[in-house]
Amino acid sequence: MVGGLSSRRGGIVVAAVAVVTVVAWVVTVEQMRGMDAGPGADLGSFGWFIGVWVTMMVAMMLPSTLPVIFLVARLRRGLEVCLFVVGYVLAWTVYGIAAYGVYRGLRATAPSFVAWDDRGPWVAGAALATAGVYQLTPLKTSCLSRCRSPLRFLMGADSGAVGAVRAGVGHGLFCVGCCAGLMLALFALGVMSLVWMALVAVAILVEKTLPGGSQTAVALAAVLVVLGFWVAVRPGSVPGLTEPHSMRMMHR
Repeated sequence: MVGGLSSRRGGIVVAAVAVVTVVAWVVTVEQMRGMDAGPGADLGSFGWFIGVWVTMMVAMMLPSTLPVIFLVARLRRGLEVCLFVVGYVLAWTVYGIAAYGVYRGLRATAPSFVAWDDRGPWVAGAALATAGVYQLTPLKTSCLSRCRSPLRFLMGADSGAVGAVRAGVGHGLFCVGCCAGLMLALFALGVMSLVWMALVAVAILVEKTLPGGSQTAVALAAVLVVLGFWVAVRPGSVPGLTEPHSMRMMHR
């Protein structure tokens, strides 16, 4: 009976995550229709960006977090599972707010620094190389380990609704630490690009859920450093990279 209940609950969790993920991807595609998909794209107003960002995080991160959500469903009741997910998304929302603040600060104080026609390719290349180096840091390794093996953390979390939210935020922060480099790469390549968004989502899924995640992180480090050099030197030849219109005109 218990085994049947666990199986039924697990099936419900998998189905719910699948439906929410598909809906989030559909909404994201619609939101980004006609948007500039290149590096340095205008992120729009704060409210609009946060709405898009939250939808993006649901679309990108829920599949890689499914094993954790499944585990939470075995430890907690239905409402608390939902609150755990809310806390998890809240952690990523705070990351998005911070990223937006940095972007607006750079645009206001040093617009030439982020202008693609000026230093843009070199800034994007340096960001990608930095993301690659981050993949090899102890912080990345520790956060990835906690994302892949969260049982001890979840077992030590407080019970009840508030405890579920706190557990979601805590796991979300581990996930932010694990994926910060890959998210920096996404901003460097074009945060509004569906192509790069999908590739980063796949990379995160492989790192967090498949065997050999640590080795994958090291391999991605090398890929990001090489890609950073490529973007800095020959951005127009990088497949999938949508250059700003003014830069494309210069290459004709």
